[in-house]
Amino acid sequence: MSVLPPQPSSEPPRTPSTPCRVVLCRDCCCGSPKVTGVDHAGQAVRLKESVPVRVSDCLDVCDHANVVVVQPSAAARAAGARPVWLGLVNDPDATEDVIAWVRAGGPGVAPCPEILAFHTIQAPSSRASGKGRTDRP
Repeated sequence: MSVLPPQPSSEPPRTPSTPCRVVLCRDCCCGSPKVTGVDHAGQAVRLKESVPVRVSDCLDVCDHANVVVVQPSAAARAAGARPVWLGLVNDPDATEDVIAWVRAGGPGVAPCPEILAFHTIQAPSSRASGKGRTDRP
């Protein structure tokens, strides 16, 4: 019987040196023409050129598109910091505020800018959101 070696993960392992990063929702509503007047591609490029970004499928908070989750660094997470969910991040100033906060260290390291406090939303509960969207065709 042969044993296959574990497959490498596409996601790098989180270590104490893993920095604060952004999860950018891009699926059915976020990043789509459903949210008008937003340069979605420009927002994604600006974030990706400035801070660590992981693009995600639907995060199940479509009423708040565009959604960005600011994840604390591994060290801040170990000290008790939790991800901060931001909704309606639909203008360049809000994107720049996210970038500035992440560069300053993000949750658990730097205080959330006051303007971003208006964008803070509740993360969906895993029970309420299920394992993904089921209402898609």
